[in-house]
Amino acid sequence: INYFTACLVGFTMMDNKVSPLEIPGKSWFIGTLALGVLFIIIFNLMAKTSQVLGVSVASVATKMSLSIPVVLGVFLYGEELGILKALGVILALCAVYFSSMPKAHLPFDRRSLYLPLMVFLGSGVIDASIQYAEQFLVPSEEFPVFSSTVFASAGCCGLIFIFFKSFTGKIRIAPQSILGGIALGVPNFFSIYFLLRALQNEVLNSASVFTINNVAIVMFSTLLGILLFREVLSFRNWIGIGLAILSILLVAAF
Repeated sequence: INYFTACLVGFTMMDNKVSPLEIPGKSWFIGTLALGVLFIIIFNLMAKTSQVLGVSVASVATKMSLSIPVVLGVFLYGEELGILKALGVILALCAVYFSSMPKAHLPFDRRSLYLPLMVFLGSGVIDASIQYAEQFLVPSEEFPVFSSTVFASAGCCGLIFIFFKSFTGKIRIAPQSILGGIALGVPNFFSIYFLLRALQNEVLNSASVFTINNVAIVMFSTLLGILLFREVLSFRNWIGIGLAILSILLVAAF
C-alpha cells in the first residue's frame, strides 16, 4: 500500500504525462526494477534487524550508510571534500551512533552481526544508485516518473513476497495498516523526489546532501520522540543531537 501510494503521487505530479508504454524504453528503467527489489530486501532486513538486535541498531546501520555515497562521490565523481567538510561527515556518523543509542544496554548476538552489515551495505547501494541515476540517467523533468517507477517496482516485489509468504503462514492485514501505508506513501515519494532535486544543487555536493539528509532525519526523529512520546533522552543522546547540529553546519558552510 505504501509503495503503490507513493507511485500514484508521482504520476499525479508529472507535468508531461508519460504513457506507461514509454517507460520500459527509458534508459533508467532496468535500474528502477533493481532498486524496487532492493527496497523490499532492505525493508525486510531492517525488520529482522530490529527484531533480533533492536531498533537502534537498525537505525544506526541505515543512516551510517551515508558514508558509501560520500566515498563514491569523492573517488568516482571527483567531488571535493575539504578538511572541515570531512570532519562534518565524521561527526555525522558519530551523531547517528550517539542519537540512536538506547538508555539500557541490549544484549548483542555476534552471530547476527551480518544483519546490520547487510542493511548498511544495501542502504548505501540504494543511495549510491540514486546518486548515479541523477548524474547520468534521469533528466530533471523525469524525476517524478522515475521515482514512481521505483515505487511501483517495490510494490510489485512486495506483492510477490506476500504471495509466497502466504504459503508458509497466515498473513493478516489490519485496516490500520492500510491507512498507515497510505499515509506513509506520500512522504515516502517526496523523500526520493526531493533527494534527487537536492543532488542537483550547485552549492552543495553529494557528500553534503547525504550527510544533511541522514543526520537531519535522525535528529528530528529523536526530537519528535521527545515531543510526541515523552521519551527521555540519555546524556549520550543529547551529545548525538549536538554533534548532528555541528556536522550539518560544517558540511553546509564549507
